[in-house]
Amino acid sequence: MSASQTATSLFEPFAQGKLKLDSRIVMAPMTRGFSPNGVPGPNVAGYYRRRAENNVGLIITEGTVINHPAAAADRDVPHFYGEAALEGWARVVREVHEAGGKIAPQIWHVGTARQRDKFPESDAAPIGPSGLGLTGEQVSEPLTKEEIRGLVAGYAQAAADAKRIGFDGVEIHGAHGYLIDQFFWENTNKRDDEYGGDLVGRTRFAVEVIEAVRAAVGPDFPIIFRFSQWKPVDYNAKLAPTPEALERFLAPLSAAGVDIFHCSTRRFWEPEFEGSDLNLAGWTKKLTGKPTITVGSVGLDSEFTSLFAEGKGADNVGLDALVERLERGEFDLVAVGRALLNDPSWASKIREGRAEELRAFTREALGSLS
Repeated sequence: MSASQTATSLFEPFAQGKLKLDSRIVMAPMTRGFSPNGVPGPNVAGYYRRRAENNVGLIITEGTVINHPAAAADRDVPHFYGEAALEGWARVVREVHEAGGKIAPQIWHVGTARQRDKFPESDAAPIGPSGLGLTGEQVSEPLTKEEIRGLVAGYAQAAADAKRIGFDGVEIHGAHGYLIDQFFWENTNKRDDEYGGDLVGRTRFAVEVIEAVRAAVGPDFPIIFRFSQWKPVDYNAKLAPTPEALERFLAPLSAAGVDIFHCSTRRFWEPEFEGSDLNLAGWTKKLTGKPTITVGSVGLDSEFTSLFAEGKGADNVGLDALVERLERGEFDLVAVGRALLNDPSWASKIREGRAEELRAFTREALGSLS
């Protein structure tokens, strides 16, 4: 396989406002947990730099937690607040920019996914719109409106800091059963005020977050929003079961100020709705007119969930079907996860037609920052 034969379009430039990328390949956000006490060190900077040196157009960092006592699920997940953590992220930005890359942090709050036993020294309780865990158990009291306002401000401050220290954009994590997604999902949002109700009503918290982030960073700083239909406890869950429902869901988010939607699926090749071959990114682009990022087992022969369910690795597969979809305009950017985690040179090898040098993904890759 050579880039001239199959993958040329992956290495075409992309521009959205002030965000100008040299390739369509995005490093997907992947939690690594190598930032002791929330502070990313030189090893984290080197990890991201190696991808920037190898034809990744945009790096989206692992999830970084906003300034809230219950934001994190693990003590070694990086913070996006505090002098030491922000100095660490400023080093990451310098390294990536020196290598010619672009980078955006993913800002995050885990909501009721916080596990108290991982923080024995902290009494911060998990939080959520109705205080419900993903399987319906009551883990805390519902959030008050004052608490919601504080959370919105926390996202806005993180985004302002991202711009101040030189990042090229920011991604808001609204997927995978974490805090923002807990507002979206009817199973975890039972509120009867303006933050609950129907699907559109349940977007209000996210809309306020996006609007506050936009106000904090100004009109030209790129905002990416990641969402998913699936949840960790239900891979078949759908916030929006039809294209019409998806349009209602996306419209307020788009109007609030999202520039690019990052549409999380387990397998990029699967149609989102019956009667169309479009995947979630394809439908999102069609319905909003905004650029989209597709993601889900790119370049590998099994989805990431098998890693946890069965402890399996994954072999490399060709990219012809992916490239065909990209070339017909179904989506604009392609996020690559485990293949890039395992091999920092993955994109360069694809571009240079060195498929025989690609490494198979193994679980052991999670144990270090290669």
